[in-house]
Amino acid sequence: MPADPILLMCAAFVVFAMLRFSIALMMFSCGLVYLWASRQDIGLIVDQTLNSSFQLNVLLAIPMFILAGNAMNAATISERIWAAADAAIGRLRAGLGHVTVLMNVVISSMSGSAVSDAAGAGMVAIQMMRKVGNYPGGLAVAITAASSCLGPIIPPSIPMVIYAILSGASVGALFLAGVVPGLLLAVSLMLMVAWVGRRRGLPFGKATPLSEWPRVFGRAVIPFTLPVVLLGGIWGGIFTPTEAAAVAAFWAIVIGACIYRNLGPKALYAVFALSARQSTVVMMLIVSSFIVNFALEREGVAQGLAGWIAGLELSPLGFQLAVNVLFLLLGTVLDGAVMLLVFVPVLLPAAKSLGIDLVHFGVVVILNLMIAQVTPPYGLILFVLSALTGVPMREINREIWQFCVPLAIVLLLLILFPAMTLGLPWLFGYKG
Repeated sequence: MPADPILLMCAAFVVFAMLRFSIALMMFSCGLVYLWASRQDIGLIVDQTLNSSFQLNVLLAIPMFILAGNAMNAATISERIWAAADAAIGRLRAGLGHVTVLMNVVISSMSGSAVSDAAGAGMVAIQMMRKVGNYPGGLAVAITAASSCLGPIIPPSIPMVIYAILSGASVGALFLAGVVPGLLLAVSLMLMVAWVGRRRGLPFGKATPLSEWPRVFGRAVIPFTLPVVLLGGIWGGIFTPTEAAAVAAFWAIVIGACIYRNLGPKALYAVFALSARQSTVVMMLIVSSFIVNFALEREGVAQGLAGWIAGLELSPLGFQLAVNVLFLLLGTVLDGAVMLLVFVPVLLPAAKSLGIDLVHFGVVVILNLMIAQVTPPYGLILFVLSALTGVPMREINREIWQFCVPLAIVLLLLILFPAMTLGLPWLFGYKG
């Protein structure tokens, strides 16, 4: 009796993990094992899968936002934002952790991707926490990874645009609906940082004298024009969120090359070279995940589970709780993109029939998918930061769980109280 292809793929995953394959190579190899076991035309399927993957224009935003992040780092933009945040709250215990969260609130208004936030400005935060604050590597990466979840919640947001395409919901309403949850997430993460800092005796940050505040905040004025340009352009219909990634990279380079004049030809070449290397790491992870996702879709794993949930006779609240529990469980083994592109379209008709507002449902689902990005063992952001920083996954996994708690609590609050997401859209005339 021939072995089940999906079971062989799972077995291969365990074996390759024990052999310490790189994540991208491991996922790609597992996909090839499935294709071989299911007697598929490996060359044809891989070619079609990769071609269809790269037809998703939204993927262009990832290398562009990574370029923007590296340009901000090289042009001292990220440092200026960091310094302003440090002056505001850095004097607290575990101050560098608080500054990381606050900086991500600002950076999130310039980026639409959690991965690019983590790989860009997140690298500045990790470096500062490890070198200045002597934070353990796993803890520094965990704080940065959890904070990067703010990226797709605080507008602009690439996942929100994808969800709007799938559901027909208003992009503008989705962006407005993400503001309050994003700020609530930031507060909850800072409370967790404070608790961890007190429990583990993390040092107090260095206080910035009040006499230095005008200079510190004055140096950050020009970088703060970036979110104004991005959000104004998106809400004004000048460019799409995906195009905003290129605008962010261009504006960051203009600031560094023409205003601060610290991005000369050599520095600019170094920025492009570093961005190319980092983009290769990230895109290899994403492309490899598409091969595994093909196997899961072909076997009907996602569709079967989603159909089962949709077929249950549940109340609107019961339906949302069941869907989110399922997503939280699947997020430990599946990529967030799979759940967004495969599960959500199957669940939308049920959500509509139960009278659930699709904007509210979208924000809740996207937050759930962000939690999946930082949940072991599959969390993509964890793999990316591990690859970029050299911090072993076991150290990151040991620290990240405590930061998943406030994310899950905020998720539950959003489910129970829809007005937390819909209040701002209602204020601006959204009817639902």
